[in-house]
Amino acid sequence: MKPLRDGETVIGAAAALYRFADALQERMVNAEHSYRLLSIARRKHSSGFLRRVALAAGLCLLLWLAWLALRIHAQSTIDEAQAADVIVVMGAAEYRGKPSPVLKARLDHALALFQRKLAPRIITTGGAGGDPVFTEGAVGRNYFISHGVPGEAIILEAEGETTVHSTVAVAEIMTRMGLTSCILVSDGYHIFRAKKMLEARGLRVYGSPRAIKLETAWRDWWLYTRQAVGFTLWQLGVPI
Repeated sequence: MKPLRDGETVIGAAAALYRFADALQERMVNAEHSYRLLSIARRKHSSGFLRRVALAAGLCLLLWLAWLALRIHAQSTIDEAQAADVIVVMGAAEYRGKPSPVLKARLDHALALFQRKLAPRIITTGGAGGDPVFTEGAVGRNYFISHGVPGEAIILEAEGETTVHSTVAVAEIMTRMGLTSCILVSDGYHIFRAKKMLEARGLRVYGSPRAIKLETAWRDWWLYTRQAVGFTLWQLGVPI
């Protein structure tokens, strides 16, 4: 009988061991399930947090651009022209050596300032823009000469392909010549950004927008917003 009792003891121990193993496996399954649920909850919470951060960042960016657009609009309505060392004319499109209507309007405005003797020199700016023969700066220079401005009073900057490039080149020219102040001529919506770029080089800048026919309100604000984006990118180190 004793061997039987020993066998029963072994069987009982084995059964207990199996029950323990089943319970442990059940606990492991439950733990894994809980972990999965916790992971899902964390991902949902993290995803929701990131969405809130993205929405807040997007709202801040929109408010920043709207505020900048208002400042750009305000600058576009002010003519700060006064006595300075030089008149700087920002370039615009030219067609086979002839200024486009936009460029001509800028040149005419600068010419009127020069004739008022607000500055003894003019800097014309702008590169080729895809033209294999002419540059915006050279077209501007020729235009002034044809209207009686002495050639020695005109300084040519004919390399700049963007506002950043042109303003950097103008600042270098002015620094070499010992010039510290300028009247900046461009379209109203463009004055704010170009002015800030020149001021960042330590120059005194007086904005003087050329006369322009008012466009529809939505187009004007679209231009202000584009300039706000361009100014922001410049501040972030993107040269446009």
